[in-house]
Amino acid sequence: MDLTTDTDHPVGRYYDDAPFAEERDRYLRHCAECGAAPSSLTIERNELLWIAKRLGPDASSEGIDIEALRRIAIEREQAHGAVTAARRVVDIGRPWLRFLGWWREPSAGVEHQSQLDEYVRWMRDERGFTSSTLEQWTRVIGRFLRWCDETNRHLCNLRAGDIDAYFVTQATGRWSRVSVANTASALRGFLRYAGKRGMCVDGLAGSICRPRLYRQESLPYAPDWSDVQRMLVDAETDKPRDIRDRAILLLLAVYGMRSGEVVALRLDQIDWSGRTLGLFRLKRRQPQIYPLVSSVAEALARYIDTVRPSSSHPEVFLCMQAPRRPLKAGSIYDVANRRFVALGIAAAHRGGHALRHACASRLLAEGLSIKEVPEPYQ
Repeated sequence: MDLTTDTDHPVGRYYDDAPFAEERDRYLRHCAECGAAPSSLTIERNELLWIAKRLGPDASSEGIDIEALRRIAIEREQAHGAVTAARRVVDIGRPWLRFLGWWREPSAGVEHQSQLDEYVRWMRDERGFTSSTLEQWTRVIGRFLRWCDETNRHLCNLRAGDIDAYFVTQATGRWSRVSVANTASALRGFLRYAGKRGMCVDGLAGSICRPRLYRQESLPYAPDWSDVQRMLVDAETDKPRDIRDRAILLLLAVYGMRSGEVVALRLDQIDWSGRTLGLFRLKRRQPQIYPLVSSVAEALARYIDTVRPSSSHPEVFLCMQAPRRPLKAGSIYDVANRRFVALGIAAAHRGGHALRHACASRLLAEGLSIKEVPEPYQ
């Protein structure tokens, strides 16, 4: 192997005779252009070399699925004895294969994939569900349809006993009551749609009983308002991550924003001169204008002026490390959860949604009726 390094190359590629050298180089160039640090590129280059040597010659035509990548990851872990080695292979290999178009996504099965796609389009176009809801329900229904394929059950012949068998074999000892309830709701919606269009027996959805979830059967859903204040004080430091997180926490607690609304917030939605904040409410599907509270304005201004990097992205909140892309909705959970864990705050839920409920609970405690609590907090 020739280890001569091209110093003009943006990622310092080593010329080698290992498989897929051009494909690896092209992806590393892409990562470098997106702002990946040199140290990250070195790690990715080493992992991609390991993966490439274990891919078959038909990888580009047949594709690589998660099972094939996991086998390579396990081999990596056994060779190096590091627990994180397998996870690193998957985390680095999957984006590379997707970039090349070689990644083979798991499907619900050829027999049922078209029905699932049709249902998802209907939910999006006719019902107006958000992308996060579509993603969650697609995953739940796809898992059920794959189980049907694996057990030789066909959608057109499903009976109530088949639905019961699914919950008995898959949920027992593994799913919480909330997970069972959410799965039941997703399957009822899909089977109701399928029944009306002749894909399965009409009325099958009615055989699914969703478990009752009782109020206060577990830890409180939301933290006390005093705990929310503790979280805000804990984030009031000069650390760049804390400066960003405090602005996010204030938006969640003061305006009752959903995680998707926080990550979608753009710079042009903040009217500094008019002291207003324009939000697009996902469930109302329309914009709303709110006064820009001084504490929130100060937190946003401090983040934008001192922490947020220059970027072509219009979104306010960006990743702290390269590539500096907009945050995803799932990242908001991590922002809130870090404070819950660090401060030892006990609550049934630790994500951003819990802060919305904390504010609503505070308004109710101060004497407002449930009808007087603004819609954003409900």
